[in-house]
Amino acid sequence: MSSVMKTLLLNPPSFEGFDGGASSRWPATREIASFWYPVWLTYPAGMLPGSRLLDAPPHNVSAAETIRISRDYEFVVLFTSTVGFDSDIKFAHAMKEARPDIKIAFVGPHVQVLPAQSLLASRDIDFVVRGEFDYAVVDYAQGKPLSQIPNVSYRDQDGRIVHNPSRPLLHEELNDLPFAVNIYKRDLTVENYNVPFLLHPFISFYTARGCPAQCTFCLWPQTLSGHAWRTRAVENVAEEFALVPKLFPQVKEVFFDDDTFNIRKDRVIALSKLLGKVGLRWSCTSRVHGDYESLKAMADGGCRLLIVGFESSDPKILKNIKKGATVEQARSFVKNCKQLGIVIHGDFIIGLPGETPESIERTIEFAKELDCETIQVSMAHAYPGTELYNWARDRNFLASEAAADASGHQLPHLEYPGLGREQMMAAVNHFYDSYYFRPRVVWRILRNALWDSHERKRLYHEAVSFLRLRSERWRWARKAADAGPPQSGSIVVPEIQPAPPVQVESESPSA
Repeated sequence: MSSVMKTLLLNPPSFEGFDGGASSRWPATREIASFWYPVWLTYPAGMLPGSRLLDAPPHNVSAAETIRISRDYEFVVLFTSTVGFDSDIKFAHAMKEARPDIKIAFVGPHVQVLPAQSLLASRDIDFVVRGEFDYAVVDYAQGKPLSQIPNVSYRDQDGRIVHNPSRPLLHEELNDLPFAVNIYKRDLTVENYNVPFLLHPFISFYTARGCPAQCTFCLWPQTLSGHAWRTRAVENVAEEFALVPKLFPQVKEVFFDDDTFNIRKDRVIALSKLLGKVGLRWSCTSRVHGDYESLKAMADGGCRLLIVGFESSDPKILKNIKKGATVEQARSFVKNCKQLGIVIHGDFIIGLPGETPESIERTIEFAKELDCETIQVSMAHAYPGTELYNWARDRNFLASEAAADASGHQLPHLEYPGLGREQMMAAVNHFYDSYYFRPRVVWRILRNALWDSHERKRLYHEAVSFLRLRSERWRWARKAADAGPPQSGSIVVPEIQPAPPVQVESESPSA
């Protein structure tokens, strides 16, 4: 080994169009292809000379080509997810076959929650990092023994699983991390990243880590980023923000991919003032507790859009998931945003604890009342490591561990008395149809594309993708309904094809 191992930071290929690897809080193939930036991987990439960040899915890098690339590296850091884990361990094996002496570390929420099980699943994984992995993988690449690196789990010489003590969460050290945008410039093509409701091309990075909210379903605050809200200095954020138009003059928008951006009012106002001096539009995540003064400061500072998790209109469901927000807060928040010209992308979830066919209908009507610019409707997913997972498992509501089909698309895997999986799947389509097939919304979409040729082209491809998946959902729901009701109190799960193995046989990795 050299003094610093030549390191490949990898978001691997898995499913076609799958955006559920690095930096995806909701790992699944979307209705419309969406690719988020692998922000977490940029930090060790920026600290390791000679490294490369390879984000295979948005760059259409095949499995065979990725394996050929990996042969030039001594160390691979692979960001995995629950949905993609089985595919990723097959991929790790293929990399080991191509270069037997390569070292492979898996990082991400899945291996954090299940470190021993992950290591036992494949001897091709040399170690995993629990939680924040920035400095752990850098320490290893610089030659530090595994036994001395916090947050690491590995096998010792006798084959026993060893869990090293945890490293304290980063706080002030966040200001010392490299800027993600410099790694984007070095290794990525920003035009390959597309999220339907964001301006294209866009850039995203974090201003903080963690979220104090206690939502039971939310994966990252319960795993990777934690509940402790830790911020970068506003001057540090503004410095990276100001680099964007210099490095990427074609970029139209920056998205702050924090778990929640608007946690503290004074920081929101101070940061918005600094961002406004740059003259570049930006968007972010938000909770509905933000008041008018905060929102006005954001709008004056260039904020264009907010992603807001409304989830449901049922007070009981909101209480069950510890949302910490009310329907009236949501109404007031949306009203303020509309007055200030801030666009909202609203997120809703079907199948949370307490859901019924009636509550779904009420939430659909609530969504139409709010009339956000765009929405996303997801089925509740209980990921390992979340309170929702433990709750569902303990009550036998976890119908299947399979959270996605063979293409990475979401499958309902929770089921309740009176609300079957086929009903949830059908309800997603019903929700979208009820919301989007309204004349005012159709006109709004067409109006936005009327004078923009790029927007028209994108709208066409998005419509084709959406309608194709819509048809597949109806087909799955019908098949599940035909399987019949549960027998003897157990839950009947229609057969689901497992994710396909990584195919590399057609092209020799040694070619």
